[in-house]
Amino acid sequence: MKNILLTLLLLSSFSYAKINTMVSVMPQKFFVESIGGDKINVSLMVKPGNSPHSYTPKPSQMKDIAKADIYFSIGVEFENAWLPRFKSQNKEMKIIDISHGITKIVMKQHSHHEEEHEEHEAHGHDDHADNQHESKDPHIWTSPDNVKVIAKNIYTALVKVDYQNKIYYKKNFDKFINHINQTDKKIKDILSNTKPNSKFMVFHPAWGYFAKQYNLEQFPIEIEGKTPKPKELAFVMEEAREENIKAIFTQPEFSAKSANQIAKELNIKVIKTSPLNYKWSQNLINLAQAIAN
Repeated sequence: MKNILLTLLLLSSFSYAKINTMVSVMPQKFFVESIGGDKINVSLMVKPGNSPHSYTPKPSQMKDIAKADIYFSIGVEFENAWLPRFKSQNKEMKIIDISHGITKIVMKQHSHHEEEHEEHEAHGHDDHADNQHESKDPHIWTSPDNVKVIAKNIYTALVKVDYQNKIYYKKNFDKFINHINQTDKKIKDILSNTKPNSKFMVFHPAWGYFAKQYNLEQFPIEIEGKTPKPKELAFVMEEAREENIKAIFTQPEFSAKSANQIAKELNIKVIKTSPLNYKWSQNLINLAQAIAN
């Protein structure tokens, strides 16, 4: 009798064992939780306030890796260095790239280095493409269309690992797709009176996919991933005046020093917004409202 009870206990605890998942950034946590519901645990790698471009995991997070069943990767920079280490730490863990099926765009950088340009021409370079780092933009989740693809990838992975709960995941998936469609509709309504190809100024070019989906253009202050030098800053300001820019969007993960300088000079406001916000839908709606105003 004792043995039967023990077996039943073990079986029930096994069927209730949650899937341990890991994600890189906060919006992913929201996506995975929306579909996985109470059948999963989600651990986050890049904690709020940190940059996914240069993150170093904490020892406690390596313990989470050791227990994880799935790591949902999304293509942010720190993964390049760390995913192979995570895999060697836990060979059983499946690494699922949820950016699969999404066409990545080149990260928009300013390239108005007048002197450098002339110098390159003097040295026989007809352009300074070799000075441009054509890095692909990892912030794919800023576009609702992309998030539908991400959601499908998460759903497929969870069903593969936990087929007995397929109906549960499907119900959550359908509900989440509906949520994405509603977010998209709200954004379109908000931007309905915004001129096509309107420019909005950002410090770090993290909103490229959002801009592409809604026919806008982001205007980054950063030059090739670096804060602009005084001469470049003057050029950015001149351009901002020409474009009649009304506000600058900055991220709490980066220094706002040059953004504040520009804002003061042009008498425009600084709006803090992070693409790493957990409240994905509200975050994009807020961004659209700020651009529309």
